[in-house]
Amino acid sequence: MSDRRKAIEVRNLNKWYGEFHALKDVSVTVSHGERIVVCGPSGSGKSTLIRCINSLEKYDSGNIFVQQIEMKDEVSINKIFSEIGMVFQQFNLFPHLSILDNLTLGPIKALGLSKTDAEERAMNYLKRVRITDQANKKPSALSGGQQQRVAIARSLCMEPKIMLFDEPTSALDPEMIAEVLDVIVDLAEDGMTMICVTHEMGFARRAADRMIFMDQGEVIETAEPKEFFETPKSKRCQEFLSQILQH
Repeated sequence: MSDRRKAIEVRNLNKWYGEFHALKDVSVTVSHGERIVVCGPSGSGKSTLIRCINSLEKYDSGNIFVQQIEMKDEVSINKIFSEIGMVFQQFNLFPHLSILDNLTLGPIKALGLSKTDAEERAMNYLKRVRITDQANKKPSALSGGQQQRVAIARSLCMEPKIMLFDEPTSALDPEMIAEVLDVIVDLAEDGMTMICVTHEMGFARRAADRMIFMDQGEVIETAEPKEFFETPKSKRCQEFLSQILQH
């Protein structure tokens, strides 16, 4: 049994970009070991929400707690920084470094690991994402799917308690999507706490404990996948699913 204490708690979060109200009183709770998929139309606030959780965006009002610590200043943010890993749409790998060096940089600089220990850890996580044979290549020699798996391994090298995925397959060619989603499913099955923003509904059915549907900066509906896909309650959610499941 996983620890069901709160890993993340978001209370009444508001975020503005000038006149645009991007998040409107958003409240979300994620327990340890829970896998959440956040979906909704473009501009609904999905990515803004997880960027606020990872302190990449400053919010205007409300509260965010990670591992029971409130993110309110630089000290608290630094304390929980290593608890959260994040994988973006773009891979953000250093092009001049080998795959192995991309993975060891954070553990050596931020965690103080020796080069030997960092390389051992990196190879373990490259094995986890099934690309140990690419360790000495530069990112440009890898496919998009392989680069995204490297980006996942790089986050895992910091050994976070929570993983955030911001549309991790949206920049990939269709044939590369499955290989990345399979890696994320493996993590989910190992009990990693995660929030994944994605339009991949097949993945959501496989991996999510709970679905969150957002629209126009609000959480409209929250449900377990079976209920969410078979009997969505709100009209907006019904319309969204009818559109996305046709493609």
